[in-house]
Amino acid sequence: MTRLEQIYAEKVAPELKKEFGYTSSMQIPRLSFISLNMGLGEASNNNKLIEEAVVELTAISGQKAVVTRARKSIAAFKLREGMPVGCRVTLRRERMWDFLDKLINFSLPRVRDFRGVPDRGFDGRGNFTLGIREHTIFPEINVDRVEHVKGMNVTIVTTARADKEGKMFLDLLGMPFKK
Repeated sequence: MTRLEQIYAEKVAPELKKEFGYTSSMQIPRLSFISLNMGLGEASNNNKLIEEAVVELTAISGQKAVVTRARKSIAAFKLREGMPVGCRVTLRRERMWDFLDKLINFSLPRVRDFRGVPDRGFDGRGNFTLGIREHTIFPEINVDRVEHVKGMNVTIVTTARADKEGKMFLDLLGMPFKK
């Protein structure tokens, strides 16, 4: 059991059960999975950039990244169906908890001029999406070897039914939301 998972079981779950008046422990919001996505617009022309992104996302997540490809051709972007456009990873179970712990406690505080995460990223169903401008905030990335700084999206999918429940769940886990 990871450190953050233990915090969830001992402190967060009882607090949520008391706050929202759940009758069953299965109603308490929990993490389903975390999805990491790097969209690389220039990657359709530069194959080396895609390979670099896959290696770096694999290092960040601890799980092999998958190349995403264009679903249809768009002439204005010089994009053809099947061309690589990014990479993604879906984390579950132990890796999911480890990544969230690393994101909250190590990576987000390394963001330049960090004042908290805006809470606008909720989707109406308790899931939260966070955009990261520089992937170099993660400790696994050697900044000296990075040729292109890339951004990424982190989507935290929960079993919460509303944004209020999802926000309180992540807040209790330690997500540093703006005040």
